[in-house]
Amino acid sequence: MPATRTLTSRRAALAATGAAAAAGLLAACSDSTAPDADRGAAEQARAARAEAALRLRTSAASTALRDRYQAVSVRHPLVRDRLAPLREEAAQHATALAAGHAQQPSAPSSTLPAAVPDDPSEALRELAATARQVSDTHTAALTGAPPELARLLASVAAAGAVHAYLLTRREGGS
Repeated sequence: MPATRTLTSRRAALAATGAAAAAGLLAACSDSTAPDADRGAAEQARAARAEAALRLRTSAASTALRDRYQAVSVRHPLVRDRLAPLREEAAQHATALAAGHAQQPSAPSSTLPAAVPDDPSEALRELAATARQVSDTHTAALTGAPPELARLLASVAAAGAVHAYLLTRREGGS
């Protein structure tokens, strides 16, 4: 009786063994990375909450500056035209900083701004100081901001410094 040959070749057996081993390794790897995935999701959630809080604080600062521009404009109509573009920029900054979050800075804030000085020059000096303070707030927030928000904050802080300069220079001169 002739010897019968089995249908399983060495190559097929080796491939089946390799596939079973690979499947076992993949299952082991996926089980061990589940805690890492949970940690990654928790870290992303924490970072998102921190960014939202930072956006809320910096947007509120720009909203307060916008409201201060409005208060000075109402109290001193002669400087209203000079302040209008700066007020509009502060409003745009507040909107950009709040992007994608619940706060909508387009409406005036519910808190009453501080009293505006009777002298327009003094009012502009105080407004310049407020613009510098808001600019400093945005600059300080850079360290805790993710890259995209940090670029926006740097731009808004630079614009705030320009606002302070424009508010303190004399009309028609330097």
